[in-house]
Amino acid sequence: MPITTPHLDSLAVHAGREDLEALGVHALPLDLSSTNPLPDIERGGASYEAMATGGRPDPDGGHVYQRLWNPTVARFESALARLEQAQTSVAYASGMAAMTAALIASTSFSGKRHVVAVRPLYGGTDHLLASGLLGVEVTFCTEHEVAASVRADTALVVLETPANPTLDLVDIAGVVAAAGDVPVLVDNTFATPILQNPLELGAAMSLHSATKYIGGHGDVVGGVIACDEGTAARLRQVRAVTGGLLHPLGAYLLHRGLATLPTRIRAQQAGAVEIASWLRTLPCVERVHFPEDDDRGLAGKQMSGPGAMISIGLRGGYEAAARLTSSVRLFTHAVSLGGVDSLVQHPAGLTHRPVQAEAKPSANIVRLSIGLESPEDLIADLDRALSAGSSTGSA
Repeated sequence: MPITTPHLDSLAVHAGREDLEALGVHALPLDLSSTNPLPDIERGGASYEAMATGGRPDPDGGHVYQRLWNPTVARFESALARLEQAQTSVAYASGMAAMTAALIASTSFSGKRHVVAVRPLYGGTDHLLASGLLGVEVTFCTEHEVAASVRADTALVVLETPANPTLDLVDIAGVVAAAGDVPVLVDNTFATPILQNPLELGAAMSLHSATKYIGGHGDVVGGVIACDEGTAARLRQVRAVTGGLLHPLGAYLLHRGLATLPTRIRAQQAGAVEIASWLRTLPCVERVHFPEDDDRGLAGKQMSGPGAMISIGLRGGYEAAARLTSSVRLFTHAVSLGGVDSLVQHPAGLTHRPVQAEAKPSANIVRLSIGLESPEDLIADLDRALSAGSSTGSA
C-alpha cells in the first residue's frame, strides 16, 4: 500500500518504494534490461499491445521491451505523482522530450492544431513552438490575453511559472478559468512540487525538466509530466512510438534525488532570499527579479515560497552582464539550474538565443541559480565580480 503521510518530507523519502520490502531490498533497485523474457506469444503480445497503445503491461505478459516499460522508471513516476498530488506521471528522456510529447498528444488526439502560449517561457519551449516543427499554429500572449486567444481549434494552453528567466509569476487558476474547456499545461520546473502543485489549481499537466531541482546534482537529464490517467495513456503512447523513454539509470538518479528535494529546496530558497535582499541594495543593479516581489501575493498563495532562482538587470547592459559572468569564481558560468552548486548565465546570449526578437530577454539580465553554498560566500563572490567592472559594484 502507498505510504500515507501529510508531510512532504516523509513522502519524498518513501514514495515509490512500496514494493521494496516484498523484493527483499532496501535501496532502490536498478533494472537495466533492454528486453524481457516472454511467457508465450499470446500473453507477451497482449502486453506489448497494451503498452504500445498507452496502457500498462499485462501482469502475466511481462514488460517485453524497455522502450515500452521499465520498473525503475515506473517507480520514479509513482513517486513524482505522489508529490504532485496527481493520479500518475509519465517520464521522458529530457524536459524538451516531455514538452514535445505533450504537444503531440494534445493536438493529435484532439484533432486540433492551435496552441496558446503565455510568454515568457523557457527558450527551448518558445523556440519549439515558434519553429513550426510540430505543425501547430501558436498564439503567443500574456496571461491576461488567454481568454481572447483561445479558439474552437485550441488544443492546449502552455505557461511557465515562475517564468524563465524573468521569474514573472502567472496566476494558474486565473489562466485555467480563462482557458475554459481547453487543458492547461504548467511548466513547474522552477517551483518544483515542494512549492507549487498546478493540478490542485486546475491545470491538466504539470511538467518538469527533472534535470534541474529534481535531480539536483547536475548529473542526469530527464523530464516528467504529472497528470491524470487518461492524459497519461496518451502521453505514454506518444512515448512508446517516438522512443522518448527516460533511461532507467536516469530514473534511478531522479528517484534518489526526490528524497532530499524538500530539504534542498528550503535551504537553497533561504540562501536566495538573503542574496536577493543584498542585491537590492546595489547601485549597479537596476532591478532584482525574484518571486517574493510579486504584487499579487502569488508567491505566498499559489507558491509556498519564492524558490531559489534570481535574475538581475544590471546597469551597463550587455557589457556589465558579460563582465559578471566571466568574473565570478564560486558561481559556475553554465546553463541549467537547480543543482547543489550555484550557477550564473546570460539568458539572451544562451538559453534564449534562438527566441524571436520580441520575446528575447533584455541583454542586461543575468540569471542566478542559488545552490547550497554559504550565502555569505556567494555574496562575497558576486560583490567582487560586480566590483571588478564598476566602482559602484558594492554598497
